[in-house]
Order: sequence, then structure tokens, then C-alpha cells
Amino acid sequence: MTRHNTVAIIGAGPAGLLAAHELSEHGISDVVVIDKGKDIHQRRCPMTQYTKCFRCQPCSVLCGLGGAGGLSDGKLNLRADIGGNLAEFTDQPEELVEAIDRIFLAHGAPQKMYGTQVQELQKRASQQGIEFVPIPQRHIGSDRLPAVISSLHQDLEKKGVTFVLETEVQEVSKNDRFILHTDRGDLTADYVVAAAGRSGADWLSRQATQLGIPARHAPIDIGVRVEVPAMVMEDIVQKAWDPKFRIYTPTYDDFVRTFCVCPEGFVVMEDYGDYVSVNGHSAIGRKSANTNFAFLVNVTLTEPQENTTAYGMSIASMATVLGGTMPIVQRLGDLRTGRRSTRERIQKSYVKPSLTTATPGDITMALPHRMVTDIVEGLDHLSRVIPGVAQDSTLLYAPEIKFYSMRFEVTRAMETPLPGFFVAGDGAGVSRGIVASAATGMIAARGILAKEGQKIKD
Repeated sequence: MTRHNTVAIIGAGPAGLLAAHELSEHGISDVVVIDKGKDIHQRRCPMTQYTKCFRCQPCSVLCGLGGAGGLSDGKLNLRADIGGNLAEFTDQPEELVEAIDRIFLAHGAPQKMYGTQVQELQKRASQQGIEFVPIPQRHIGSDRLPAVISSLHQDLEKKGVTFVLETEVQEVSKNDRFILHTDRGDLTADYVVAAAGRSGADWLSRQATQLGIPARHAPIDIGVRVEVPAMVMEDIVQKAWDPKFRIYTPTYDDFVRTFCVCPEGFVVMEDYGDYVSVNGHSAIGRKSANTNFAFLVNVTLTEPQENTTAYGMSIASMATVLGGTMPIVQRLGDLRTGRRSTRERIQKSYVKPSLTTATPGDITMALPHRMVTDIVEGLDHLSRVIPGVAQDSTLLYAPEIKFYSMRFEVTRAMETPLPGFFVAGDGAGVSRGIVASAATGMIAARGILAKEGQKIKD
């Protein structure tokens, strides 16, 4: 495989797809998108309706067409300061978000919008010293998202964009052009957009070191996934599908937040090979009796150890050992009284776990005392706005860890100090989530378009 392209995009997630879309819309169709994973429909777990289970391989979970976001439940947070700060890179952040929304709508995202009538909920939270973040949102659903991604993929191919899947970029070098050394041969390109996503973050960090691109460690979120009866949050999610609450805990004054609420959804396991983690899904065509959400403590490290990724992986590895290669599940009441949950105690609870393979255990054996204190205090505080969320029968699954990749030094156009080498998306630490990731991809594409325009003028 030897060919030259104007632009090579590494990663077929939201950042890569929207970068390709922006380029092809403005006359650059000589674009190749490379990803080591499979097509979105081939990534589905053969054992279940869901795209993640205990039999899934790490690359199937995070790699392939659609990226990690392609196997999420498809929440679109349509606000420019959620999942990053787009105002850092563009003077028209809201217009960019609106453009992304139109693209998703054109490829099958639902018209229904959540989060526009939430003043009363915002007031209730404020009265309890909790910040509620109002966000216009769409929910595609984990069962419908593959069709949306596939539609966008087909549209890009019609415009001349080439996709090379199941192909791993091993290294990037540069002489007069960029050379992408893959396991199927070399490619050359005038520009590179590295949109490698979470699965490629470590690889991208190594490439940055080799290419002399500065990067720094970012904070990390560590916590649990909380599961409660769906009726506990029914009134709230009817107004805000994925409500965002932000809390500072009394003992340590730490920042805790809700994330990725999955109404009538399912807790799922993600297998990263060396460790396991949990996440949540919420489908359109399949419902459970529960609602789940991540409850996360924000952690920043300073000297002598600033590597938040290594810290998070150490916690995840310990939890994986204690769970016997499965996540740990514990009743909140057992956590408060300092006793391990057993299968018998969980069976007595009226909250039936949606992740039945999780191992009943003691989360305090895996998470540091400070985090456990933050989680208990934060849930107690949240229960003043959502009564019933902190009952003894509430289930907690661990670990849930949101890794933030190394943050790259970039211009407002997402170009690194290495001319022509652009980065985008979660893998470069410049975004978090589908919309923000897609936005950074579009910004990188516009940076390339501007340079091409300059070349034409010269």
C-alpha cells in the first residue's frame, strides 16, 4: 500500500470523521482516514445486543469507525463549553456546535431536544449549594448510533474520502512530506490530522516525543457508576436527558460531578486488557428498570508524580484484581457500614443489577479513602435534589475512570509546533465527548484549508 494524499487522518472517530467532512465540503477530497479497528457494524458484540461485554476485546471497544463514541449511547451535548472550551480555538464556538448538530441531524439523529426547560431544576440545585449545568442535548441511543455513523461514512466515501480500516499506523516521520508507516505499507501526505482517540492516546504521546511536540499531563476523573431505580430520576431526565450536577464535598472540598446519565439503561463492562472498567448505555429499543450514571472525583497530581494516567491505571488494576477480572459492585448501605457486599445481600436489594457479571465486594479496598468519602458525601448532598439517589439499596460499580490524554501544545487551528501536523479529539487532550471532539476535528480541517489557501496565493 503506497499512495500520496493531501491529508491523512489517523482515527475514524468523531474528530476524524468531521475533519474529513469539513475538508471534503471545501474541495479537498484527496483525504485518507486510517483506523486500526473495524467498521461500525462489525464492532458489535456477537453475544448480546450491546457493543460491550465481558467477551469484547479492547480494540473492539475503543477502535474502529465511530471511535469510542461510536459505541456510546450517543449523547450530543450541544454547548461549546462542555467537553472542553471551544472558545479557546474559535471566535464562533456556538456556530460550530450548531453546524455539528446539523450534520448529525442530516444523518439520522433525532429531532427531539432535551435540556431547554430546566429553570426549576436549576433553582432547586442552587438552593442546595449544587451547580446544575443546563445543556441542550440530543440522545441518539446505542442501538441507533451505528446507523448514523454508517450514513456519515457512506456520504464521505461518495465525496471521494478513502477509508483504510483494520490498519495500524505504527509511526509517523517527516522529510519533505509526512510518512505514515503502517502494518500494510507506507502512506505519504502533505498534512496529518492525528485524531487517535482514547485508544491511541499513549501512541500519540510517544509520537509527540519522537517528533519534538510538547505535551503535558491533564487531570483525571475517578469514581463509580451509580445505579438506582429509574423512577428515582424519572422527572429529571424527562427535562434533561443527561443532567450535569457539580458538587464540592464538605470534608476535602473536592470537585465531584455526575456524568453520562443513562435513563432506563444498562451498566456495561469495558475490557482494556490489563484492567476493566465500567460505563453505561441507554438504548431506544431496549429498556431496563434502572437508571445509571457516573459519579466522579476530579484528581490533579503535582510533583513528584504528575502522571495521572499511571495513577488511574494503578487504581483500575487493583480493582480488577479484587473483582477477579470483573468490576466490583457494592450496595451503598454496605459501603457506609464498612462491610463487603455479598451476592446474598445484593439479591435482597430491590435494585437489581443490570451488570450481572460484576463481583460483589468492597470498593474501599480499591479506591482511596479520600475518594470514597467524596463519593458518599457527594451522593448524600445530591439526594437533596434527587430524593432516593443515596438509599442503602443504591448500587455502586467500580472502577469508573475517565482518562484525560496528554494535552498537546497547539495553535488556535489545532496545529502543533511541527508545521502541517495537526491534532484533534480526546486522544490529544483537547476535547472530551462526541460534539467537542467533532468540533476540534473541524477546526483542524479549517486550519489545513487556510494553509492550502495561502499556498494557492503564493
